[in-house]
Amino acid sequence: MENPKAYISRKRLLSFALMALVMGSTLGGALWNFGGVYYLKKQALSRFSSYQELVDFLKTSPQDMPQSLVQRFLPMFQPKAGEMIFISFEVARSALAEGQPSLTSGGGLDYSTTNIQVEGVDEADIVKTDGEFLYVVSGSTVYLLRAWTPRAQAELLSKLSFNTTVAGIFVRDNKLVVFRDGDSPQVLYRCMPYDKRCFPYYAAKTTLMVYDVSNKANPVMERNVTVDGRYFSSRLIDNYVYAVINKPAYLVNNTVVNLPEVRSGNHTIKIAATSIYHPELPDYYHFFTTIIAVNLNDAKQKPTVETFLLGATSSTYVSKDSIYLTAPGTNIHKISIKDGTIAYVANGLVSGYVLNQFSMDEYNGFFRIATSDGKSNNVFVLDGKLNIVGRLEGLAPGENLHSARFMGARAYLVTFKKVDPLFVIDLKNPQNPQVLGKLKIPGYSDYLHPYDETHLIGVGKETVEAEKGDFAWYQGVKLALFDVSNVSQPKEIAKIEIGDRGTDTPVLRDHKAFLFSRSRNLLVLPVLLAKIDKAKYPQGVPPSTQGEFVWQGAYVFDITLDKGFVLRGGVTHLDNAADLMKSGFYFSSPYSVKRALYIDDVLYTLSDKMVKMNSLVDLKQMGVVKLP
Repeated sequence: MENPKAYISRKRLLSFALMALVMGSTLGGALWNFGGVYYLKKQALSRFSSYQELVDFLKTSPQDMPQSLVQRFLPMFQPKAGEMIFISFEVARSALAEGQPSLTSGGGLDYSTTNIQVEGVDEADIVKTDGEFLYVVSGSTVYLLRAWTPRAQAELLSKLSFNTTVAGIFVRDNKLVVFRDGDSPQVLYRCMPYDKRCFPYYAAKTTLMVYDVSNKANPVMERNVTVDGRYFSSRLIDNYVYAVINKPAYLVNNTVVNLPEVRSGNHTIKIAATSIYHPELPDYYHFFTTIIAVNLNDAKQKPTVETFLLGATSSTYVSKDSIYLTAPGTNIHKISIKDGTIAYVANGLVSGYVLNQFSMDEYNGFFRIATSDGKSNNVFVLDGKLNIVGRLEGLAPGENLHSARFMGARAYLVTFKKVDPLFVIDLKNPQNPQVLGKLKIPGYSDYLHPYDETHLIGVGKETVEAEKGDFAWYQGVKLALFDVSNVSQPKEIAKIEIGDRGTDTPVLRDHKAFLFSRSRNLLVLPVLLAKIDKAKYPQGVPPSTQGEFVWQGAYVFDITLDKGFVLRGGVTHLDNAADLMKSGFYFSSPYSVKRALYIDDVLYTLSDKMVKMNSLVDLKQMGVVKLP
């Protein structure tokens, strides 16, 4: 990777900011799994017998960390020379025929849906469509729009404005679910039991609101559920919305615990201490992790709620029947979900940390997980009780795990330091995972997406190896197409580099920004384009040279196995490049394209201030709806 003394990239600054957040809020959660009696100790959860037992549990925190433990833990978060480390909060058995599924409504409309990981398990996003209407999030507002048709122009029908940020939405059967994430005006103080320091913070509240949108011009609120804590993740399965909410667990005056509350309409559910699951041993830091299930079709049915006292949740994987929560270390908790019921099942422990949700998968009764421990990379297979039954350790020593994708009986991992090894791993025998083949090429992929059963799309960065030092300079955004039909010899059959060093796409961090349809040979992704004026470098452009921002919008590609990636054109919401020229090291604009979707032969691109429609036939502009 890159030399930190020579250049600090946008990605590095982002990773450092995220690292500071993780270190500040989850230090103890990770340390639970390192050193002494805490390391690699699997713990079953049980409920507290009384409120006082909860108080005593929070009082009994491990002693100050020994220096040897600190030294063991910190290298996982501190970059070595040239390394960039990412800990995702959040990141797969997808519908392989369509990487981004499309649906056909009763009227015959073909439209794209949110790019999800597990078929049948919807994920909240900032835009949804039912093929006739669009629901768009911009900051603290949700806009309801009529889509373009040959008989009517697209138009804004109504909007819902709130005083807190909208974290995401779901839409199903004329029901709109809105998640609001914000702070209450109450200032609280959180005290660290191991050094007695106290810090002020605002008590977070997550609000889940359900609207009847049968009349798009007049949405009617049916449910309003508020949970103490910060919104972490959610899924929509059949008629139930499941949400994961995190709230710091601490003592006030060393005697009182602020237990979570759930408010549904005029009713308040106070979480009793005796209903809270907890591990056998205390942690350096605790969170109340509340999982709530809400029935969309029955506003009278009370929400189902279960609360767990855990370390800091770092990532979530959700199948149709289970929620898996992980914490740095990696501690895994399995929770069963079915028709609104929530039940704790098991706890497991593997070494390393999890990159994102795509590092996990459930298949044929087994849970598979890819981890990195800072020294090498691993794949573990666990049974239904989260006992390890198979393992493959020591992959790519000294390299970082950049992406993972599970597809049926195989896993695909991308690691990187100077070149990009793509590993093909056989999981047909859960007790004996095997490396079938690997491919080493320049660059790396931060996101892997199935093209079909034997081909993968990679989105990442092109790289140039440094002449001195054990790292590489990243360049423009790289799209790659991999053929894995011969598992022992995977091949890169096509690639394209977008822009120069500094070019970026949100797909590198958020898979929901990725639009793909194999039946339409269509690939769309938002791009912030950086270009280098080569005339300024008559002796050649050094690989460390940063480009200047010249364009932002959506790149539209044709993608086929025989021709690879063919750029059809781009769609931008910016009137001119003046804002780009003034941007400096960063660029941010309410007119930056964040998402793209299609309905029949119309491509919709969305920014905070605009929805633009272009023909998928020739990309000619068909209309614009401004978002006030």
